[in-house]
Amino acid sequence: MPRIFDNISEPLSQALVATLQSCQRADFCVGYFNLRGWRLLQPSIEGWSGEENNCCRLLIGMQRAPQDELRQLFSLLGNDDDLVDAQRVVRLKRQIVEEFRRQLMLGAPTNQDEQGLRDLARQLREGKVVVKLFLRHPLHAKLYLMHREDYNTPTLSFLGSSNLTLSDLSYPGRS
Repeated sequence: MPRIFDNISEPLSQALVATLQSCQRADFCVGYFNLRGWRLLQPSIEGWSGEENNCCRLLIGMQRAPQDELRQLFSLLGNDDDLVDAQRVVRLKRQIVEEFRRQLMLGAPTNQDEQGLRDLARQLREGKVVVKLFLRHPLHAKLYLMHREDYNTPTLSFLGSSNLTLSDLSYPGRS
């Protein structure tokens, strides 16, 4: 029976954490990723080895800034702007790293924020978390797939409106 996670009576973060406890691999596809939001899920994959079938793969499809959308809309170049060359990839990756830096500078970071960032960095090095960026065009999906050894339900899926951000995962009424 399908369940709706409205983050009021049914918080998505609790469902993800509970489900991850019985899984050995996860694939997440989100439009937005927030470093502070990740710390809510981070402990659930801590025991994973980081091998290919025992990690969390995360695909982030960052949205274009409004001025970039307008520029493309009124461009006379046609679809050439959709091509992704090496220089553009490097530039976009730098912009995304800068966005992560800005996330950490908002407000006074707590000890939990700092520890969460350290844990994420370690999990990235250990292969427990594998992050890829989707840069070809805006990707605003919110799909969470969790894989487990179960004959009847080997893959559990969550589809909805919550990204991997602190506000989407932790505050009631936000989804």
